[in-house]
Amino acid sequence: MTIAITGATGQLGRLVVEQLKARVDPGLLRALARTPAKAAGLGIAVREADYDRPPTLAPALAGADTLLLISSSEVGRRAGQHRHAIEAARAAGVRRIVYTSLLRADVSPLSLADEHRQTERMLKESGLAWTILRNGWYTENYMGAVAGALAGGALVGSAGQGRIASAARADYAEAAAVVLTAPGHEGRTYELAGDTAYTLDELAAEISRQTGRSIPYRDLPEADYAAILAGHGLPPDLARAIAGWDADASRGALFDDGRQLSRLIGRPTTPLSASVAAALKA
Repeated sequence: MTIAITGATGQLGRLVVEQLKARVDPGLLRALARTPAKAAGLGIAVREADYDRPPTLAPALAGADTLLLISSSEVGRRAGQHRHAIEAARAAGVRRIVYTSLLRADVSPLSLADEHRQTERMLKESGLAWTILRNGWYTENYMGAVAGALAGGALVGSAGQGRIASAARADYAEAAAVVLTAPGHEGRTYELAGDTAYTLDELAAEISRQTGRSIPYRDLPEADYAAILAGHGLPPDLARAIAGWDADASRGALFDDGRQLSRLIGRPTTPLSASVAAALKA
C-alpha cells in the first residue's frame, strides 16, 4: 500500500511523515511537494505536485493507493485546489483519501469552515473511499503569543471565557498516521480535539506559573485586538481573521469534549503545560 502525502514539507506534514516511517516501510511513502527540494530531507520518495498546475498531480499520484490530503495553506483558494487533488486522485486510481478538515466543520462559525465543508462534500461525491479528520485548534496557534505576552506583560486576545480544546500538532499527526495505516476507518468522520480545554485566562496563569512572573490575560474587543495584531506587522486581513477566530472561540467554536483524538492515538493528548514549557524553551 503506497501512501502519498500532500503538504509533506509543512509543519503538520513533516510530523505525519515521521509517524508513518515508524509504522510502515518508508519505501511505501511518497511526499508530494510544489518544490521537491524542500522535501529532500524527509527520507522518502518525492514527487513534484502543484495544486495550481493540475497536470502535475495525476502523474505524482500514479501507483498510490491512499492519499493524505492535508488541507492547503492558501485560505480562500483551498476549495479549488482540493478539487484538483481529488480529481487527480480519481484519475490516477487512488482508492482512498484521508482529509484534514476542521473541528465540527459542518456547523462551525469560523471563517475557515466553508472551504472545508466544500471539500468534504467533494470527497463524498467523488466515488472514492474517504476518512475525514476534523482537526481542532493547534495549541501552537497560541504558543506564538507567549513571547509577546512576556515582552508586553500581558496575554491579549478576544476569546473571553471561551474554552479551547486544542492539541499539539504532534497529536494530530499521530492520529493521521493511525488512520492511514490501520483498518476500519473508511467512511468515518472524526472530531479531533485536546482532552482538556482551557481559557486564555488559564493559559496566562500557566505562563505565569512557569516563569514566576505575573502575566494576566487582557480580553479586548475584537476590533481592538485586530488593531494590535496589525500594529505588530500582520497583514490587516489576517489580523481581522485571527481576532474573529478568537471571538468565535468566546462562543464555543473551539471547544469539544468527545476525546476522539486521545482514543485514536491511544494516549492522552499533550497537556497545555508541556506546550507552554516548549514555547518558553524555544
